[in-house]
Formats: sequence, structure tokens, C-alpha cells
Amino acid sequence: MMKRPQTVKSLEELGRVRLSKTFLCVIFCTQKFLFLEGIPNIPDNPDLAIASGKSLCEQVLEPIQQAFGRISIRSGYRSSAVNAKGAENKNQYNCASNTSNYAVHIWDVPDAQGYMGATACIIVNSGSSVTFMEN
Repeated sequence: MMKRPQTVKSLEELGRVRLSKTFLCVIFCTQKFLFLEGIPNIPDNPDLAIASGKSLCEQVLEPIQQAFGRISIRSGYRSSAVNAKGAENKNQYNCASNTSNYAVHIWDVPDAQGYMGATACIIVNSGSSVTFMEN
């Protein structure tokens, strides 16, 4: 069981977790506005975030990448704190409420029905930006 990272070393270890053949956890935890707001994008429940992310990568993103070529992650995991900041400032960041994003962008909190899930907004480098979910 992995605890919520409290040190740079443990955060680096979380970032190095392989979610699938070609995806590491770190690429899903980078949100553009984090750098402006200074909010850490760290899961409270890393084990659930990793399980949700692995499912998304293995069942959805790897097959897309095999079919269409290399993809880039535009947006992925959001901590509850990051998403709440994005939701409070809809004009700039355009995030839905935390409740709406549990088991969607907030990978480490099940939704109201108890389902886990994960979402990533991706760029198919040979085409355009699309959003895929795994629940």
C-alpha cells in the first residue's frame, strides 16, 4: 500500500509508477494551472489512483496509440484541491465540480455510486484533441 507522498523522494517514486507499457504516472499529474496557483497535484489515495490510471492506460490509451500512433496527454489526474480551484474559477480553468469529477479527473475518489475511474484528455498527434474515459 502506497501512502500519500510527503517527500520529494516519495513523490518521485509515485511519478515513476508504470501504468502501462508506455505511460508513467508522472505525465498524468501535470496540469497547466498548477504552476500558476502553486497547488500540489498529489493523490490522497495513490493505490486507487494507480489502479484507475492503469485501467485507463491499458484498456483505452494503449489501443488508441496502437491504432493512431503516438498520443500526448493534455490533461489527466487532478487532486481534489486542484480540481476545486479549477471549478471555482470556471472562466479561466473550466473544471466541473469535485462531485462531478470523482472517478473522472479525480482518479483517487470513487463516484457517488462507488465506481472508480479515470479520464484523460489526449492529443492524437496525427489528428486533433479528444477525451476518453475508463469507468
